[in-house]
Amino acid sequence: MVDTQPLAISASGISKRFGRILALDDVSISVPEGSILALLGPNGAGKSTLIDILCTIQRPDSGQAQVAGMDVVKQPTHLRQHLGVVFQESTLDTRLTVYENLDFHGMVYQMGSADARQRVDEMLELVEMAEWRNALVRTLSSGMRRRIEIARALMHRPTILFLDEPTVGLDAQSRAKIWSYIRTLRKTQKLTIVVTTHYIEEVDTVDAVCVIDHGTILARGTPEALKAQYGTGMLRVTPRTPEARAKLLTRYPKAFEGVDGQLLIDVEAASSADAMLEEFGDQIHQVAVDRPSLESVFLALTGRELRDAPPSSSKKARGR
Repeated sequence: MVDTQPLAISASGISKRFGRILALDDVSISVPEGSILALLGPNGAGKSTLIDILCTIQRPDSGQAQVAGMDVVKQPTHLRQHLGVVFQESTLDTRLTVYENLDFHGMVYQMGSADARQRVDEMLELVEMAEWRNALVRTLSSGMRRRIEIARALMHRPTILFLDEPTVGLDAQSRAKIWSYIRTLRKTQKLTIVVTTHYIEEVDTVDAVCVIDHGTILARGTPEALKAQYGTGMLRVTPRTPEARAKLLTRYPKAFEGVDGQLLIDVEAASSADAMLEEFGDQIHQVAVDRPSLESVFLALTGRELRDAPPSSSKKARGR
């Protein structure tokens, strides 16, 4: 990305507090037009709050933000015409059909009836849901509903699309399809896209990644630049027994707790996989070597797994 590229989003000094909880702390961010920015962070990091502010749902306590050239506080109504939003939790009316949900969205945005009908057809083709246009939403799978929500968000031809964890809880095939649509939209419709996700591997090909935790931006850059600066090779070790796990943690106290009972150990701390196997070979079920990755970047910056905390329903209620 070129620094002189026009900005779709420019925010500086954004702070937001919910009672005693500081959700965002002096956050500044810029997103060039036509790019894809991924926000990475554990639950409660401030990702959804930042999106809510940029979408004019929340007002910042301090700071300024311009989206599509408009102030999020002073021009919210006009700005919303330029935004498409897919929220973390589904907002489709499950009592209506797929067509009725999209057609109602067109009415909300005061689209002409002929234009809305044409746009429904185009969007359903895009997300490969045309044959389900007359199906009740409550009969659809989670992945199909997500695709309909993306189609609905694009109905009024926005220039910026916000996707708040669009693939959470979906199977691998559905996740792959949604990311295929995201990349197609960026290429064919020149959309600026801001996405949050809990799946680090999904964002390896985006234009920029922003790591956020405790309401503060810890790092921002291209995936490759972040890997070069913060990434490390990791040994992904699966101990055979709890006793073996305890011994490994004693030997490598800076190891990270991974998923499925795995331990993630810095390659430099372990010297090599061979050295580890020589010392703990009969106590290890499996060991794999990971090259520097965005996961290792995230661990280096936050010291914890991305999925380490359950969502807070109370905070979601406050945020919405």
